[in-house]
Amino acid sequence: MAGTRLISIVGKKNAGKTSLVVALASEFTRSGRRVMTIKHGTHAATIDTEGRDTWRHYNEGKAERVLMESPGQRVLFERAETEEDPVTLARRFLTGAEIVLVEGFKAYRLPKIEVFRKAAHEAPLYDPAGPTAKDWVAIVTDDPKYRASIPVLRFTDTAWLMTLSRMAWDKAFVAGD
Repeated sequence: MAGTRLISIVGKKNAGKTSLVVALASEFTRSGRRVMTIKHGTHAATIDTEGRDTWRHYNEGKAERVLMESPGQRVLFERAETEEDPVTLARRFLTGAEIVLVEGFKAYRLPKIEVFRKAAHEAPLYDPAGPTAKDWVAIVTDDPKYRASIPVLRFTDTAWLMTLSRMAWDKAFVAGD
């Protein structure tokens, strides 16, 4: 895991976090980087459909871990007593990544890119006077009038995604072994 970069994509509900993670992952992949992602969910992940084999292994059998292997993919479901932080998760499950895009984990001290859509919310999470303000790398927004003391990119800007991917790479937390 030496040298793996981690950066968190944050924002309020329906701001477009997943869309930004997907766009950044595609941009990094296009440029030859090995990209992996972590999604911080607020609800339990669905393990297959009720009554199907993997669902039964996990729910009826109460297996600690269920690994499903199928053509072109592998999925691991694991019971966890407590939530782990993204660096610990990346070290354990995402060996070999050059960059890990972490969706959510806004309370964890990782560099952050925020998605702020004025169409969805009145104000961003970013608080320039807040105790974690120095964790913010940039804000991507649809609001042409929004200004901040950190870089603000707009979806309408030319090459905003390339600019953001360079910022993410340069400002990401670099995890050691």
